[in-house]
Amino acid sequence: MKDTTATRTLVTQNATKTQRRRADRRTRKPLVRTLQYLALAAFLIFLGFPLVWLISTAFKSSAEINSLAVNLFPLQPTIDNFIAALERQGLVRAAGNSLIVAVATTIVVTLLSIPGAYVMARYQGKLRTIGVGYILVSQIFPVILVVIPLFFILRSVGLVDSLLGLVIVYSVYTLPFSLWMLQGYVAAIPFDIEEAAAIDGANKARTLQRVVFPLLMPGLAATAMFSFVSAYNEFFFALVLLQSPENYTLPIALSTFIGGEGKVAVGPLAAGALLSSIPSIVFFTLLQKRLATGLLSGAVKG
Repeated sequence: MKDTTATRTLVTQNATKTQRRRADRRTRKPLVRTLQYLALAAFLIFLGFPLVWLISTAFKSSAEINSLAVNLFPLQPTIDNFIAALERQGLVRAAGNSLIVAVATTIVVTLLSIPGAYVMARYQGKLRTIGVGYILVSQIFPVILVVIPLFFILRSVGLVDSLLGLVIVYSVYTLPFSLWMLQGYVAAIPFDIEEAAAIDGANKARTLQRVVFPLLMPGLAATAMFSFVSAYNEFFFALVLLQSPENYTLPIALSTFIGGEGKVAVGPLAAGALLSSIPSIVFFTLLQKRLATGLLSGAVKG
């Protein structure tokens, strides 16, 4: 009888403790969720405020920009800064050069990364060791260390001050990280799927085309985004290798808004920077769906 009473007492105590824990969790959940929302809001403000300020400055007049008053939104919106940026600084030609270089770099890097990443992820041996070593070594040296010998090499083959030379430089510079990133996506694809396709009679080429590539689409989209943005926004290589104004890319063209004496045309610079961000936004919009699709599409194809 005493044992039964003691057992009931322990069960009651445990039940009480469990109820208290549940109550504490219910009390803590709203607090934790509130703190999470506050942290997320602060992060969004931190990221979004520069963009809001850039848009506001692009539509402000010169008098309002030079005044001491701090206004988040323009008092008298104007498009004069956009007109000045498009007419006086050759921004349209520079945008075309940047798009040519960025698209060409993206195509070259993506096409080279696919077979390289597949070999690195699927095969163990000296070739993979060499590839990993190349990736690690390429990330060690700073840009300032390689730009001078790179300039002399390109000058010896007549590729200085040319968009083709810039595409080659960007492709070589972007390829190692793209390989490393894409091989992670390939390694995440179960090899059993390829073996199942081989059992069903598919050869290696058909397996890659119908099974691996659809599953690899998110990785290809991420690689293309990285390559495009890296080439589109790069400044230092373009500054050293490009000499003719007709070959300038957008970052170099935007730097011309800063005068020789340090005087900055803030309004046209903000308008030019805002316009230059449109191609990247469009490119991200076109590829973002690929990041979410294709995860299982290849598994149902024969």
